[in-house]
Amino acid sequence: MDPNPKNFPILSYVMNRLPTMKRSNMQEGDIEQPPSMPHFTSKLTDRSSFNPPPYFELTERMPHLTDPRLLTSMRAAVADVSQTRSLLKTLGERPDHEAVDMAKARLAEIDSTLSNDLDEITLSDKVDPEEDKRKKAIERERQMHKTLISLDQMHESYDKMLSEAEKRLEKIYESVKEGKNPLPSGDEGSSAVAEELTEEVVAILTDALSNGAQRIDLSERRLPFLPEAFGKIHTLVHLNLSSNQLEVIPDSVAGLENLEELNVSSNILTSLPDSIGCLHKLKILDVSSNKLDSLPDSICHCRSLEEFDGSFNKLTYLPTKMGYELLKLKKLAIALNKVRNFPTSIGDMKSLRYLDAHFNELRGLPDSIGKLSNLEVLNLGSNFSDLQELPDTIGDLTSLRELDVSNNQLQELPLTFGRLDKLIKLNVEQNPLVVPPKEVVQKGIQAVKVYMAQRWFDVLVEEEEKNRREAEALAQASWLSRSKSYLTGAVVGAAGTVSLYLGAGDSEDPYLEEAR
Repeated sequence: MDPNPKNFPILSYVMNRLPTMKRSNMQEGDIEQPPSMPHFTSKLTDRSSFNPPPYFELTERMPHLTDPRLLTSMRAAVADVSQTRSLLKTLGERPDHEAVDMAKARLAEIDSTLSNDLDEITLSDKVDPEEDKRKKAIERERQMHKTLISLDQMHESYDKMLSEAEKRLEKIYESVKEGKNPLPSGDEGSSAVAEELTEEVVAILTDALSNGAQRIDLSERRLPFLPEAFGKIHTLVHLNLSSNQLEVIPDSVAGLENLEELNVSSNILTSLPDSIGCLHKLKILDVSSNKLDSLPDSICHCRSLEEFDGSFNKLTYLPTKMGYELLKLKKLAIALNKVRNFPTSIGDMKSLRYLDAHFNELRGLPDSIGKLSNLEVLNLGSNFSDLQELPDTIGDLTSLRELDVSNNQLQELPLTFGRLDKLIKLNVEQNPLVVPPKEVVQKGIQAVKVYMAQRWFDVLVEEEEKNRREAEALAQASWLSRSKSYLTGAVVGAAGTVSLYLGAGDSEDPYLEEAR
């Protein structure tokens, strides 16, 4: 919850100097009241005269931060952040995405159930104590799920608040640096530029509306925002808003019912609107090089999507149902993010041909990855210590031509690797590989495939031999059992015959009894 000094250096510095109640014993770090430093306590008792080591470089670059007047202004500017942080520390850590999804799904079920029950109550005058008790339990569960969802939303708002607070502090510092008031009311130069841009955009918008434009390119114009009226250009097919200063995409984008290509790369977007799911004809979406930490679940409704580039953001996960819905997706690029896992549904993207997830935090791949029968390029490089193994189903990627698993912690390739007949390019550098051994890898991809195929064959032969021995042992045991049963039956039969023969003396034979 504490502002990361790397991402929010000024904010972290200022909050570190907010006055708080002192604690006698502190078991963990607190950015509002950091622990004392024993090596300096005896020499430096005045906290204001000492900058902790992490902030030394910052104050070297921004010397005005040591000005008490500036620090006072900055403290006032981030009071809301401090209060929210304290509240969230009391409420707890942010719940994970899957837990929030499950809570939302369960909440929808409960609301549906309560709605049906309400209809039944309206039709009936009877009061059932047990039914009333059950409904109270459901209501408690409902409140629990709502609390979880609210906590997640609060954390999401807090993350945005941190970014906005850092920007406010940067503006305050620049104002002091330029000799202006520490709390500037505005920048006239920026206002003039914004006004000029607005006039240009309005002119383009007016022309597009009157002429039914199909393509608009507003890239590299430093646009701070996009007018809501853009959603009225229903004829628009291609829209390029890349390399601007957009922080949000207006909800009115839902009106672009014929849009097939949207490029909003290289902006400062922190989120995408839920209304993006209304772009049912969208085929290409580029949101790379922004500050997105998640994608809206509604993106799954863009079922015509063929290419998606979300590289160089802060994504930690992909929507759970993404694979079930985006069945036409051919290219998925999410490089340079913080994604830890692919959703299991990714295996349903049967049209996928290109998957780039290098420089993430992948801990593994779901077994369903093997169902991507049309995948040709798979880049899993530079997931470093997080990626330690590949599933055996990797061998089911029969169309795979290029595979990059460099800079990971793989010790062996899956036994099924030899089945990748179409693979022509392989990068396994910077892995502690044992299987196949280094000398085999150095001989090239064909040698690796032959080695792994032979290893797979040997395993199959060994398994078959093991099964044969077990079958023979079972057959031998069965034969002995049958032989024993046969011998037992034979002995019993023979004994019966002998007994019958010996017992024949009791019968009278007229010939033997004949007098001689």
